[in-house]
Amino acid sequence: MMDLKLYINGEWRSSRNKESADIINPATQEIVAKSPRGTKEDTEEAIKAAKEAFESGVWSGKTAQERAKYLFKIADKLDEKHNELVKLEVMDNGKTKAEASFDINDAATCFRYYAGLITKPDGETYDVPEPVQAMVVREPVGVAGLIVPWNFPMLMSVWKIAPALAAGNTIVFKPAEITPVTATKLFEIMEEAGIPKGVVNMVMGEGSVVGQTISESNDVDVVSFTGSTEIGRRVMRAAAGNMKKISLELGGKSPNIIFDDADFETAIDYGLFGIFFGAGQVCSAGSRIIVQEDIYDKYVERLVERAKNIKVGPGNQEGVEMGAIVSEKQLNRILKYIKIGKQEGATLALGGNRLTKNGMDKGYFIEPTIFTNVTSDMRIVQEEIFGPVVVIQKFKEEEEAIKLANDTDFGLAGAVFSQDGAKALRVIKKVRAGITWVNTYHPTFNEAPWGGYKQSGIGRSLGTYGLEDFQEVKQININLAVEPVGWFKN
Repeated sequence: MMDLKLYINGEWRSSRNKESADIINPATQEIVAKSPRGTKEDTEEAIKAAKEAFESGVWSGKTAQERAKYLFKIADKLDEKHNELVKLEVMDNGKTKAEASFDINDAATCFRYYAGLITKPDGETYDVPEPVQAMVVREPVGVAGLIVPWNFPMLMSVWKIAPALAAGNTIVFKPAEITPVTATKLFEIMEEAGIPKGVVNMVMGEGSVVGQTISESNDVDVVSFTGSTEIGRRVMRAAAGNMKKISLELGGKSPNIIFDDADFETAIDYGLFGIFFGAGQVCSAGSRIIVQEDIYDKYVERLVERAKNIKVGPGNQEGVEMGAIVSEKQLNRILKYIKIGKQEGATLALGGNRLTKNGMDKGYFIEPTIFTNVTSDMRIVQEEIFGPVVVIQKFKEEEEAIKLANDTDFGLAGAVFSQDGAKALRVIKKVRAGITWVNTYHPTFNEAPWGGYKQSGIGRSLGTYGLEDFQEVKQININLAVEPVGWFKN
């Protein structure tokens, strides 16, 4: 069993209250680690260390090329420890080995992307009236508070840490309470890479304590949060105290529109992948499939047939395609929504049960679940379930599909499947979402922005947009003729 520690000002330590939480393997319910319950005082100490490190210039004072060398080194170490990290991610979160392997690879790629990006030109000059030379430069914001969810423990951490460090900030990082293992390994790697003391700090603990302290602190200059819309609102309110910059990547209830001229098997395959990848515990999951009426029955029949054959089980087993739900709490939440769907009158076309056979009796497993005959006013259509549960809606014409797609408070992601290129582009442009696809689902890239419309958040991760979240823009005007302005005559 691992005994995890806080990491504050370059030191590994226990929390002040000496309390710890059990970290559970969701596939077996075995205790795999003890994680400290950080206190408000621990968090404030981490913030103080980050502020002092920032003001000292030990990191912000380095050139972009110098910071890039550290980030490249971290990426190399992630590659070196790939197999170990995959094993830990599967144990910590319940993912399959294939999912965890992709995440670790992409984490290394993300560090390399920002290491390269930060050395590229990012200033501007303006042709303004003489004798002034006007320019814009970008500077680090200061202390960055980073709060991540449990569904992508390593990858979500890196999506925030890499650009924050690339920009020259110092950080106070809070992993999800139930999945801190690979985040701890990442901080070990950053220590091995030689990141100076105080630049990176990690405090585990409850969001109501650690996350709240980070969000409220007047010494934190930017807070980046990924999680539920409900908690995002709390972060936003707390951050208003010192008007700190915020970036919020929140919930989703994303539409996957299937036209009758789509390549049928491709639309089926991505329908499955869109919702059952990661056991549906993905903010951008295609949890609402909207199918044109002429192929609706055929689509439902084929999707159910394929979903029956998804191999569910412990993520470390060969051939497993869908792993465990991350915790008992999340398992019960999903089962509650399945019960609500039945009560609302939806048709349960597949699944809906906890799995306990074939080695799954001690873990948190749910069957792939499909609801049909749903209406837009149902809770299972409107609310984020965050599990392997999909609802299938029917539409007649293009405008109805768009209306159904946008009939939600969320706007994170969406997709259109059609072999009519003009129609596909026309429809996807009308889908009110920040991440969209045509004839595919889920691929995303470090070079492109990630984030949503409406109650799915504020700001963007990844790409140049993700770097800008951790930068301030400064205008500089230089007088090239140093002489009195002569505005006042006497």
